[in-house]
Amino acid sequence: MKTRHIFIIGTLLASANVMAQETYENAKIVSQDLNGTARYVGMGGALDALGADISTISTNPAGIGLFRHSRADVSFGLVSQQDAADYSRGNKTNASFDQVGFVYAKRNGERSFINVGFNFHKSRNFDYILSAADGLQNASQNKLSYAKLWNGLLYRPGFDEGTFNLEKPYSTCNQLDDMYMRNLFYAAGDGNAYFYEATDYAFDRAHKGYIGEYDFNLSGNINDQIYLGLTFGIHDVHYRHASDYSESMTPNPENINHLYVYDERKITGQGFDVKIGAIFRPVEESPFRFGVSIATPTFYDLKTKNYTEVSDGSYTAYAEDSYSYKFYSPWKFGLSLGHTIGNVVALGAGYDYADYSNVDTRVKTGGYYDYYWGVDYEDSESDEAMNQHTERTLKGVSTLKVGAEVKVTPQLAIRAGYNYVSPMYKKDGYKDGTIDSPGSYCSSATDFTNWDATNRFTCGVGYQAGKFNVDLTYQYSSTKGDFRPFTNYVDYDYADLDNVVNAQEVNNKRHQLLLTMGYSF
Repeated sequence: MKTRHIFIIGTLLASANVMAQETYENAKIVSQDLNGTARYVGMGGALDALGADISTISTNPAGIGLFRHSRADVSFGLVSQQDAADYSRGNKTNASFDQVGFVYAKRNGERSFINVGFNFHKSRNFDYILSAADGLQNASQNKLSYAKLWNGLLYRPGFDEGTFNLEKPYSTCNQLDDMYMRNLFYAAGDGNAYFYEATDYAFDRAHKGYIGEYDFNLSGNINDQIYLGLTFGIHDVHYRHASDYSESMTPNPENINHLYVYDERKITGQGFDVKIGAIFRPVEESPFRFGVSIATPTFYDLKTKNYTEVSDGSYTAYAEDSYSYKFYSPWKFGLSLGHTIGNVVALGAGYDYADYSNVDTRVKTGGYYDYYWGVDYEDSESDEAMNQHTERTLKGVSTLKVGAEVKVTPQLAIRAGYNYVSPMYKKDGYKDGTIDSPGSYCSSATDFTNWDATNRFTCGVGYQAGKFNVDLTYQYSSTKGDFRPFTNYVDYDYADLDNVVNAQEVNNKRHQLLLTMGYSF
Protein backbone atom coordinates (compact mmCIF):
# COMPACT_ATOMS: atom_id res chain seq x y z
CA MET A 1 0.00 0.00 0.00
CA LYS A 2 2.01 2.93 -1.28
CA THR A 3 -0.60 5.60 -0.80
CA ARG A 4 -2.91 6.20 2.10
CA HIS A 5 -6.56 5.38 1.43
CA ILE A 6 -9.15 6.58 3.93
CA PHE A 7 -12.80 6.61 2.87
CA ILE A 8 -16.40 5.94 3.79
CA ILE A 9 -18.60 3.75 1.59
CA GLY A 10 -21.84 3.98 3.58
CA THR A 11 -23.30 6.54 1.18
CA LEU A 12 -22.54 4.27 -1.76
CA LEU A 13 -24.27 1.28 -0.22
CA ALA A 14 -27.18 3.37 0.95
CA SER A 15 -27.98 4.21 -2.66
CA ALA A 16 -29.60 0.82 -3.07
CA ASN A 17 -33.40 0.99 -2.96
CA VAL A 18 -33.86 -2.22 -1.01
CA MET A 19 -32.11 -3.70 2.00
CA ALA A 20 -32.18 -7.07 3.72
CA GLN A 21 -30.12 -9.05 6.18
CA GLU A 22 -28.07 -12.23 5.85
CA THR A 23 -28.95 -15.79 6.96
CA TYR A 24 -26.38 -16.17 9.75
CA GLU A 25 -27.20 -12.77 11.26
CA ASN A 26 -30.93 -13.55 11.19
CA ALA A 27 -30.33 -16.92 12.88
CA LYS A 28 -28.92 -15.12 15.92
CA ILE A 29 -32.21 -13.28 16.36
CA VAL A 30 -34.65 -16.19 16.00
CA SER A 31 -32.97 -18.64 18.41
CA GLN A 32 -34.12 -18.56 22.05
CA ASP A 33 -32.73 -19.32 25.50
CA LEU A 34 -34.39 -21.22 28.34
CA ASN A 35 -35.19 -18.32 30.64
CA GLY A 36 -37.95 -17.01 32.89
CA THR A 37 -38.82 -17.64 36.53
CA ALA A 38 -36.50 -19.86 38.56
CA ARG A 39 -39.25 -22.49 38.93
CA TYR A 40 -39.84 -22.58 35.18
CA VAL A 41 -36.14 -22.90 34.38
CA GLY A 42 -35.55 -25.33 37.24
CA MET A 43 -38.09 -27.73 35.69
CA GLY A 44 -36.49 -27.44 32.26
CA GLY A 45 -39.37 -25.34 30.93
CA ALA A 46 -41.65 -28.41 31.11
CA LEU A 47 -44.60 -26.48 32.58
CA ASP A 48 -46.66 -25.91 29.43
CA ALA A 49 -49.36 -28.38 30.52
CA LEU A 50 -48.91 -27.98 34.28
CA GLY A 51 -49.35 -24.20 34.04
CA ALA A 52 -49.71 -21.84 37.02
CA ASP A 53 -46.32 -20.28 36.29
CA ILE A 54 -46.10 -16.86 34.69
CA SER A 55 -43.37 -17.98 32.24
CA THR A 56 -45.91 -20.16 30.40
CA ILE A 57 -47.40 -16.90 29.10
CA SER A 58 -44.97 -17.10 26.14
CA THR A 59 -44.96 -20.88 25.57
CA ASN A 60 -48.55 -22.03 26.24
CA PRO A 61 -50.77 -19.03 27.12
CA ALA A 62 -53.39 -21.36 28.60
CA GLY A 63 -51.03 -22.01 31.52
CA ILE A 64 -52.00 -18.60 32.95
CA GLY A 65 -55.58 -19.86 33.17
CA LEU A 66 -54.59 -22.26 35.97
CA PHE A 67 -53.86 -19.47 38.46
CA ARG A 68 -56.34 -19.37 41.36
CA HIS A 69 -54.76 -16.35 43.06
CA SER A 70 -53.15 -13.18 41.76
CA ARG A 71 -49.38 -13.02 42.03
CA ALA A 72 -46.27 -11.10 40.98
CA ASP A 73 -42.73 -12.35 40.28
CA VAL A 74 -39.34 -10.79 39.60
CA SER A 75 -36.17 -12.65 38.53
CA PHE A 76 -32.50 -11.80 38.12
CA GLY A 77 -29.13 -13.49 38.36
CA LEU A 78 -25.72 -14.13 36.81
CA VAL A 79 -24.64 -15.69 33.52
CA SER A 80 -21.05 -16.92 33.11
CA GLN A 81 -19.29 -18.47 30.12
CA GLN A 82 -17.03 -21.46 30.72
CA ASP A 83 -13.64 -21.88 28.99
CA ALA A 84 -13.46 -18.23 27.98
CA ALA A 85 -11.09 -15.47 28.95
CA ASP A 86 -12.27 -11.92 29.51
CA TYR A 87 -11.82 -10.09 26.22
CA SER A 88 -11.12 -6.37 26.05
CA ARG A 89 -14.49 -5.84 24.37
CA GLY A 90 -16.55 -8.15 26.62
CA ASN A 91 -16.71 -10.03 29.93
CA LYS A 92 -17.39 -13.72 30.43
CA THR A 93 -19.56 -13.11 33.54
CA ASN A 94 -22.45 -10.67 33.55
CA ALA A 95 -25.39 -9.79 35.77
CA SER A 96 -28.80 -10.13 34.14
CA PHE A 97 -32.32 -8.85 34.86
CA ASP A 98 -34.40 -11.71 33.46
CA GLN A 99 -38.09 -11.39 34.29
CA VAL A 100 -40.84 -9.35 35.93
CA GLY A 101 -44.58 -9.88 35.68
CA PHE A 102 -47.95 -10.34 37.35
CA VAL A 103 -51.22 -12.24 36.97
CA TYR A 104 -54.60 -10.95 38.12
CA ALA A 105 -57.00 -13.82 38.74
CA LYS A 106 -60.75 -13.19 38.95
CA ARG A 107 -63.29 -15.87 39.79
CA ASN A 108 -66.03 -16.12 37.15
CA GLY A 109 -68.06 -18.91 38.66
CA GLU A 110 -67.80 -21.69 41.17
CA ARG A 111 -65.08 -23.46 39.17
CA SER A 112 -64.08 -20.91 36.53
CA PHE A 113 -61.67 -17.99 36.37
CA ILE A 114 -60.84 -15.23 33.92
CA ASN A 115 -57.22 -14.13 34.28
CA VAL A 116 -55.16 -11.34 32.77
CA GLY A 117 -51.38 -11.15 32.90
CA PHE A 118 -48.30 -9.27 31.82
CA ASN A 119 -44.73 -10.51 31.78
CA PHE A 120 -41.35 -9.30 30.61
CA HIS A 121 -38.61 -11.85 30.16
CA LYS A 122 -35.27 -11.94 28.43
CA SER A 123 -35.87 -14.50 25.67
CA ARG A 124 -32.32 -14.15 24.33
CA ASN A 125 -29.14 -13.16 26.16
CA PHE A 126 -26.45 -12.44 23.58
CA ASP A 127 -23.54 -12.14 26.03
CA TYR A 128 -20.91 -14.46 24.59
CA ILE A 129 -17.21 -14.35 23.65
CA LEU A 130 -16.19 -16.30 20.53
CA SER A 131 -12.49 -17.00 20.01
CA ALA A 132 -10.70 -19.10 17.38
CA ALA A 133 -7.21 -19.36 15.86
CA ASP A 134 -5.52 -21.69 13.40
CA GLY A 135 -2.91 -21.91 10.67
CA LEU A 136 -3.60 -21.08 7.03
CA GLN A 137 -2.03 -22.64 3.98
CA ASN A 138 -2.25 -20.82 0.64
CA ALA A 139 -5.31 -18.99 1.92
CA SER A 140 -6.48 -15.65 3.31
CA GLN A 141 -9.60 -13.54 3.62
CA ASN A 142 -8.55 -11.18 0.86
CA LYS A 143 -7.84 -14.14 -1.45
CA LEU A 144 -11.52 -15.06 -1.27
CA SER A 145 -12.39 -11.56 -2.47
CA TYR A 146 -9.83 -11.93 -5.25
CA ALA A 147 -11.36 -15.26 -6.32
CA LYS A 148 -14.74 -13.55 -6.60
CA LEU A 149 -13.12 -10.82 -8.69
CA TRP A 150 -11.42 -13.40 -10.92
CA ASN A 151 -14.74 -15.14 -11.57
CA GLY A 152 -16.56 -11.95 -12.44
CA LEU A 153 -18.63 -11.94 -9.25
CA LEU A 154 -17.40 -8.53 -8.13
CA TYR A 155 -19.06 -6.26 -10.63
CA ARG A 156 -17.85 -2.74 -9.96
CA PRO A 157 -17.66 -0.63 -13.12
CA GLY A 158 -15.67 2.58 -13.23
CA PHE A 159 -12.93 1.61 -10.79
CA ASP A 160 -11.08 4.87 -11.39
CA GLU A 161 -14.21 6.83 -10.53
CA GLY A 162 -14.75 4.77 -7.40
CA THR A 163 -18.41 4.08 -8.15
CA PHE A 164 -20.74 1.19 -7.42
CA ASN A 165 -23.83 -0.04 -9.17
CA LEU A 166 -25.54 -2.45 -6.80
CA GLU A 167 -28.53 -2.91 -9.11
CA LYS A 168 -26.43 -4.67 -11.75
CA PRO A 169 -26.57 -8.48 -11.84
CA TYR A 170 -23.76 -10.22 -9.95
CA SER A 171 -22.69 -7.05 -8.17
CA THR A 172 -22.12 -9.13 -5.03
CA CYS A 173 -19.40 -6.96 -3.59
CA ASN A 174 -19.61 -6.69 0.18
CA GLN A 175 -17.87 -4.06 2.28
CA LEU A 176 -14.73 -6.15 2.84
CA ASP A 177 -14.49 -6.95 -0.87
CA ASP A 178 -14.66 -3.25 -1.59
CA MET A 179 -11.96 -2.30 0.90
CA TYR A 180 -9.62 -5.02 -0.34
CA MET A 181 -10.27 -4.03 -3.96
CA ARG A 182 -9.61 -0.36 -3.44
CA ASN A 183 -6.64 -0.67 -1.08
CA LEU A 184 -4.93 -4.01 -1.64
CA PHE A 185 -5.56 -5.58 -5.03
CA TYR A 186 -4.29 -2.59 -6.99
CA ALA A 187 -1.82 -1.32 -4.39
CA ALA A 188 1.22 -1.84 -6.61
CA GLY A 189 -0.05 0.84 -8.92
CA ASP A 190 0.72 -1.09 -12.12
CA GLY A 191 -2.90 -1.76 -13.07
CA ASN A 192 -2.72 -5.44 -12.09
CA ALA A 193 -4.66 -7.10 -9.30
CA TYR A 194 -2.93 -9.07 -6.56
CA PHE A 195 -3.89 -11.15 -3.54
CA TYR A 196 -1.88 -11.84 -0.41
CA GLU A 197 -1.81 -15.19 1.39
CA ALA A 198 -1.48 -15.72 5.14
CA THR A 199 0.17 -18.24 7.44
CA ASP A 200 -2.36 -18.07 10.30
CA TYR A 201 -5.31 -16.15 11.71
CA ALA A 202 -6.73 -15.15 15.10
CA PHE A 203 -10.32 -14.14 15.77
CA ASP A 204 -12.12 -12.72 18.81
CA ARG A 205 -15.67 -11.40 18.99
CA ALA A 206 -17.70 -10.16 21.95
CA HIS A 207 -21.47 -10.40 21.55
CA LYS A 208 -23.67 -8.31 23.82
CA GLY A 209 -27.30 -7.39 24.29
CA TYR A 210 -30.63 -9.15 24.58
CA ILE A 211 -34.11 -9.62 23.17
CA GLY A 212 -36.77 -8.53 25.65
CA GLU A 213 -40.22 -10.05 25.23
CA TYR A 214 -43.24 -8.18 26.59
CA ASP A 215 -46.30 -10.46 26.76
CA PHE A 216 -49.92 -9.50 27.41
CA ASN A 217 -52.29 -12.35 28.20
CA LEU A 218 -55.99 -13.12 28.52
CA SER A 219 -56.86 -16.62 29.72
CA GLY A 220 -59.33 -18.62 31.71
CA ASN A 221 -60.86 -22.02 32.33
CA ILE A 222 -64.16 -23.79 31.87
CA ASN A 223 -65.27 -25.93 34.82
CA ASP A 224 -61.64 -26.49 35.80
CA GLN A 225 -61.19 -28.91 32.90
CA ILE A 226 -60.54 -26.81 29.78
CA TYR A 227 -58.07 -23.93 29.91
CA LEU A 228 -57.67 -21.43 27.08
CA GLY A 229 -55.22 -18.59 26.59
CA LEU A 230 -54.20 -15.85 24.16
CA THR A 231 -50.95 -13.86 24.34
CA PHE A 232 -49.83 -10.87 22.31
CA GLY A 233 -46.06 -10.41 22.42
CA ILE A 234 -43.73 -7.53 21.58
CA HIS A 235 -40.06 -8.40 20.98
CA ASP A 236 -37.48 -5.67 21.58
CA VAL A 237 -34.09 -6.39 19.96
CA HIS A 238 -30.79 -4.99 21.26
CA TYR A 239 -27.86 -6.82 19.66
CA ARG A 240 -24.28 -5.70 19.11
CA HIS A 241 -20.91 -7.27 18.51
CA ALA A 242 -17.33 -6.12 18.20
CA SER A 243 -14.67 -8.36 16.65
CA ASP A 244 -10.95 -8.35 15.92
CA TYR A 245 -9.60 -10.51 13.09
CA SER A 246 -5.92 -10.66 12.14
CA GLU A 247 -3.83 -12.57 9.62
CA SER A 248 -0.04 -13.01 9.48
CA MET A 249 0.92 -12.62 5.83
CA THR A 250 3.43 -14.57 3.76
CA PRO A 251 6.31 -12.54 2.21
CA ASN A 252 4.99 -10.17 -0.47
CA PRO A 253 6.25 -7.26 -2.63
CA GLU A 254 4.39 -4.70 -0.50
CA ASN A 255 6.06 -5.96 2.72
CA ILE A 256 2.68 -6.29 4.43
CA ASN A 257 3.28 -8.38 7.55
CA HIS A 258 -0.21 -8.39 9.01
CA LEU A 259 -3.77 -7.49 8.04
CA TYR A 260 -6.30 -6.48 10.68
CA VAL A 261 -10.08 -6.26 10.43
CA TYR A 262 -12.17 -4.62 13.11
CA ASP A 263 -15.93 -5.02 12.75
CA GLU A 264 -18.68 -3.54 14.87
CA ARG A 265 -22.39 -4.16 14.22
CA LYS A 266 -25.62 -3.25 15.99
CA ILE A 267 -29.11 -4.57 15.33
CA THR A 268 -32.09 -2.88 16.99
CA GLY A 269 -35.81 -2.85 16.45
CA GLN A 270 -39.07 -4.54 17.35
CA GLY A 271 -41.28 -7.43 16.37
CA PHE A 272 -44.63 -8.83 17.42
CA ASP A 273 -46.36 -12.19 17.49
CA VAL A 274 -49.54 -13.87 18.70
CA LYS A 275 -49.64 -17.11 20.68
CA ILE A 276 -52.68 -19.25 21.46
CA GLY A 277 -52.88 -22.31 23.66
CA ALA A 278 -55.18 -24.82 25.30
CA ILE A 279 -54.87 -27.31 28.16
CA PHE A 280 -57.29 -30.18 28.62
CA ARG A 281 -57.95 -32.33 31.69
CA PRO A 282 -59.89 -35.15 30.01
CA VAL A 283 -60.82 -37.09 33.18
CA GLU A 284 -62.47 -35.00 35.88
CA GLU A 285 -61.17 -37.20 38.69
CA SER A 286 -57.59 -37.19 37.39
CA PRO A 287 -55.02 -34.35 37.50
CA PHE A 288 -53.45 -35.58 34.21
CA ARG A 289 -53.60 -32.96 31.47
CA PHE A 290 -52.21 -32.25 28.00
CA GLY A 291 -51.62 -29.01 26.18
CA VAL A 292 -51.29 -27.64 22.65
CA SER A 293 -49.94 -24.28 21.52
CA ILE A 294 -49.31 -22.36 18.31
CA ALA A 295 -47.23 -19.20 17.84
CA THR A 296 -47.39 -17.08 14.72
CA PRO A 297 -44.17 -15.84 13.12
CA THR A 298 -42.55 -12.91 14.86
CA PHE A 299 -42.80 -10.03 12.41
CA TYR A 300 -39.59 -8.07 12.86
CA ASP A 301 -38.85 -4.54 11.65
CA LEU A 302 -35.19 -3.91 12.40
CA LYS A 303 -32.31 -1.56 11.75
CA THR A 304 -28.67 -2.57 11.48
CA LYS A 305 -25.58 -0.38 11.61
CA ASN A 306 -21.92 -1.27 11.22
CA TYR A 307 -18.48 0.26 11.33
CA THR A 308 -15.62 -1.76 9.81
CA GLU A 309 -11.88 -1.16 9.40
CA VAL A 310 -9.16 -2.93 7.42
CA SER A 311 -5.56 -2.04 8.26
CA ASP A 312 -2.02 -3.24 7.56
CA GLY A 313 -0.75 -1.44 10.67
CA SER A 314 0.17 1.72 8.76
CA TYR A 315 -2.81 2.50 6.56
CA THR A 316 -6.48 2.10 7.33
CA ALA A 317 -9.59 1.84 5.19
CA TYR A 318 -12.99 2.00 6.81
CA ALA A 319 -16.62 1.57 5.90
CA GLU A 320 -19.86 2.26 7.68
CA ASP A 321 -23.49 1.77 6.80
CA SER A 322 -26.96 1.58 8.30
CA TYR A 323 -30.28 0.44 6.90
CA SER A 324 -33.68 -0.95 7.85
CA TYR A 325 -35.09 -4.32 6.88
CA LYS A 326 -37.74 -6.87 7.79
CA PHE A 327 -37.80 -10.57 8.43
CA TYR A 328 -40.32 -13.05 9.75
CA SER A 329 -39.51 -16.03 11.95
CA PRO A 330 -41.27 -19.40 11.35
CA TRP A 331 -44.48 -20.69 12.94
CA LYS A 332 -43.95 -22.63 16.16
CA PHE A 333 -45.99 -25.58 17.43
CA GLY A 334 -46.02 -27.19 20.87
CA LEU A 335 -47.39 -30.30 22.59
CA SER A 336 -47.13 -30.93 26.32
CA LEU A 337 -48.11 -33.32 29.12
CA GLY A 338 -48.47 -32.74 32.86
CA HIS A 339 -49.40 -34.77 35.92
CA THR A 340 -49.40 -34.25 39.67
CA ILE A 341 -49.40 -36.76 42.50
CA GLY A 342 -51.25 -35.23 45.40
CA ASN A 343 -49.65 -31.98 46.49
CA VAL A 344 -46.21 -33.56 46.54
CA VAL A 345 -45.00 -34.36 42.99
CA ALA A 346 -45.38 -32.51 39.66
CA LEU A 347 -44.18 -34.05 36.39
CA GLY A 348 -44.03 -32.30 33.03
CA ALA A 349 -42.90 -32.92 29.47
CA GLY A 350 -43.08 -30.89 26.28
CA TYR A 351 -42.13 -30.84 22.62
CA ASP A 352 -41.81 -27.79 20.37
CA TYR A 353 -41.07 -27.58 16.65
CA ALA A 354 -40.17 -24.70 14.33
CA ASP A 355 -38.82 -24.94 10.77
CA TYR A 356 -36.11 -22.29 10.51
CA SER A 357 -35.48 -23.02 6.85
CA ASN A 358 -38.70 -21.02 6.32
CA VAL A 359 -37.38 -17.78 7.81
CA ASP A 360 -38.56 -15.03 5.46
CA THR A 361 -35.93 -12.34 4.87
CA ARG A 362 -37.62 -9.33 3.29
CA VAL A 363 -36.58 -6.15 1.51
CA LYS A 364 -38.40 -2.86 1.85
CA THR A 365 -39.78 -1.63 -1.46
CA GLY A 366 -41.24 1.69 -0.39
CA GLY A 367 -44.49 2.70 1.24
CA TYR A 368 -47.15 5.33 1.53
CA TYR A 369 -48.82 7.62 4.05
CA ASP A 370 -52.54 7.21 4.77
CA TYR A 371 -53.73 10.77 5.31
CA TYR A 372 -57.16 9.64 6.48
CA TRP A 373 -55.84 7.49 9.33
CA GLY A 374 -52.53 9.34 9.74
CA VAL A 375 -50.49 6.13 9.48
CA ASP A 376 -47.29 5.27 7.55
CA TYR A 377 -47.35 1.95 5.71
CA GLU A 378 -44.21 0.20 4.46
CA ASP A 379 -44.26 -2.26 1.60
CA SER A 380 -41.85 -5.20 1.50
CA GLU A 381 -41.26 -8.34 -0.50
CA SER A 382 -39.38 -11.58 0.09
CA ASP A 383 -35.69 -11.62 -0.78
CA GLU A 384 -35.94 -14.81 -2.81
CA ALA A 385 -32.18 -15.22 -3.33
CA MET A 386 -31.40 -14.96 0.39
CA ASN A 387 -34.39 -17.12 1.34
CA GLN A 388 -33.11 -19.87 -0.96
CA HIS A 389 -29.76 -19.66 0.83
CA THR A 390 -31.55 -19.87 4.20
CA GLU A 391 -33.39 -22.98 3.02
CA ARG A 392 -30.04 -24.57 2.11
CA THR A 393 -28.44 -23.56 5.42
CA LEU A 394 -31.01 -23.89 8.22
CA LYS A 395 -33.48 -26.65 9.10
CA GLY A 396 -36.32 -27.58 11.42
CA VAL A 397 -35.57 -27.55 15.16
CA SER A 398 -37.13 -29.83 17.77
CA THR A 399 -37.03 -28.95 21.46
CA LEU A 400 -37.66 -31.64 24.09
CA LYS A 401 -38.40 -30.53 27.67
CA VAL A 402 -38.80 -32.71 30.78
CA GLY A 403 -38.94 -31.69 34.42
CA ALA A 404 -40.04 -32.69 37.91
CA GLU A 405 -40.78 -31.03 41.22
CA VAL A 406 -40.98 -32.73 44.63
CA LYS A 407 -42.17 -31.01 47.78
CA VAL A 408 -39.98 -32.27 50.61
CA THR A 409 -42.19 -30.34 53.04
CA PRO A 410 -45.24 -28.18 52.36
CA GLN A 411 -42.87 -25.18 52.25
CA LEU A 412 -39.76 -26.65 50.56
CA ALA A 413 -39.58 -27.94 46.97
CA ILE A 414 -36.71 -29.33 44.91
CA ARG A 415 -36.69 -29.38 41.11
CA ALA A 416 -34.76 -30.77 38.16
CA GLY A 417 -35.11 -30.53 34.39
CA TYR A 418 -33.53 -31.21 31.02
CA ASN A 419 -33.72 -29.58 27.58
CA TYR A 420 -32.54 -30.90 24.24
CA VAL A 421 -32.56 -28.54 21.25
CA SER A 422 -31.70 -30.13 17.89
CA PRO A 423 -29.28 -28.32 15.52
CA MET A 424 -30.59 -25.37 13.53
CA TYR A 425 -27.72 -25.44 11.02
CA LYS A 426 -27.05 -28.00 8.33
CA LYS A 427 -23.53 -29.43 8.53
CA ASP A 428 -22.70 -28.31 4.98
CA GLY A 429 -24.09 -24.79 5.45
CA TYR A 430 -21.86 -21.82 4.70
CA LYS A 431 -21.98 -18.04 4.36
CA ASP A 432 -22.38 -17.44 0.64
CA GLY A 433 -20.91 -14.06 -0.30
CA THR A 434 -21.92 -14.43 -3.95
CA ILE A 435 -25.70 -14.16 -3.46
CA ASP A 436 -27.28 -11.44 -5.56
CA SER A 437 -28.96 -9.94 -2.52
CA PRO A 438 -28.71 -6.73 -0.49
CA GLY A 439 -27.92 -8.98 2.47
CA SER A 440 -24.63 -9.87 0.76
CA TYR A 441 -23.85 -6.37 -0.48
CA CYS A 442 -24.00 -4.91 3.01
CA SER A 443 -22.21 -7.71 4.85
CA SER A 444 -19.11 -6.66 6.76
CA ALA A 445 -17.88 -10.06 8.00
CA THR A 446 -16.97 -13.36 6.35
CA ASP A 447 -16.93 -15.68 9.39
CA PHE A 448 -19.70 -18.14 10.25
CA THR A 449 -20.38 -20.92 12.76
CA ASN A 450 -22.57 -23.99 12.24
CA TRP A 451 -23.77 -24.74 15.75
CA ASP A 452 -24.73 -28.28 16.77
CA ALA A 453 -27.38 -29.42 19.30
CA THR A 454 -27.85 -27.71 22.66
CA ASN A 455 -28.13 -29.63 25.94
CA ARG A 456 -29.44 -27.88 29.06
CA PHE A 457 -29.45 -29.31 32.59
CA THR A 458 -31.25 -27.54 35.42
CA CYS A 459 -31.86 -27.96 39.13
CA GLY A 460 -33.36 -25.73 41.76
CA VAL A 461 -35.00 -25.23 45.10
CA GLY A 462 -37.99 -23.19 46.22
CA TYR A 463 -39.27 -22.06 49.60
CA GLN A 464 -42.78 -20.81 50.43
CA ALA A 465 -43.34 -18.61 53.49
CA GLY A 466 -46.96 -17.57 53.64
CA LYS A 467 -47.72 -15.44 50.60
CA PHE A 468 -44.02 -14.99 49.77
CA ASN A 469 -41.81 -17.40 47.86
CA VAL A 470 -38.12 -17.49 46.97
CA ASP A 471 -36.76 -19.78 44.23
CA LEU A 472 -33.16 -20.41 43.21
CA THR A 473 -32.12 -22.31 40.07
CA TYR A 474 -28.88 -23.33 38.39
CA GLN A 475 -28.73 -23.99 34.64
CA TYR A 476 -25.86 -25.43 32.60
CA SER A 477 -26.10 -25.31 28.81
CA SER A 478 -23.61 -26.60 26.26
CA THR A 479 -23.37 -26.20 22.48
CA LYS A 480 -20.56 -27.09 20.08
CA GLY A 481 -20.01 -25.57 16.68
CA ASP A 482 -17.72 -25.52 13.63
CA PHE A 483 -16.21 -22.09 13.02
CA ARG A 484 -14.61 -20.81 9.82
CA PRO A 485 -13.22 -17.29 9.31
CA PHE A 486 -14.36 -17.38 5.67
CA THR A 487 -16.01 -19.71 3.17
CA ASN A 488 -13.92 -22.31 1.38
CA TYR A 489 -13.38 -21.78 -2.34
CA VAL A 490 -12.07 -24.36 -4.81
CA ASP A 491 -11.30 -23.42 -8.42
CA TYR A 492 -11.32 -26.47 -10.65
CA ASP A 493 -9.53 -24.62 -13.47
CA TYR A 494 -6.91 -22.67 -11.52
CA ALA A 495 -5.67 -24.51 -8.45
CA ASP A 496 -3.65 -21.44 -7.39
CA LEU A 497 -6.95 -19.76 -6.54
CA ASP A 498 -8.01 -22.50 -4.09
CA ASN A 499 -8.72 -20.88 -0.74
CA VAL A 500 -9.47 -23.51 1.90
CA VAL A 501 -9.51 -23.21 5.70
CA ASN A 502 -10.13 -25.95 8.25
CA ALA A 503 -13.11 -25.75 10.60
CA GLN A 504 -12.28 -25.05 14.23
CA GLU A 505 -14.41 -26.48 17.01
CA VAL A 506 -15.81 -23.78 19.30
CA ASN A 507 -18.01 -24.10 22.36
CA ASN A 508 -20.68 -22.13 24.13
CA LYS A 509 -20.80 -23.54 27.67
CA ARG A 510 -22.86 -21.34 29.92
CA HIS A 511 -23.66 -21.32 33.64
CA GLN A 512 -26.68 -19.41 34.90
CA LEU A 513 -27.72 -18.71 38.48
CA LEU A 514 -31.30 -17.41 38.64
CA LEU A 515 -33.21 -16.02 41.64
CA THR A 516 -36.96 -15.36 41.68
CA MET A 517 -38.96 -13.61 44.40
CA GLY A 518 -42.73 -13.82 44.29
CA TYR A 519 -45.83 -12.72 46.17
CA SER A 520 -49.41 -14.06 45.98
CA PHE A 521 -52.36 -11.80 46.70
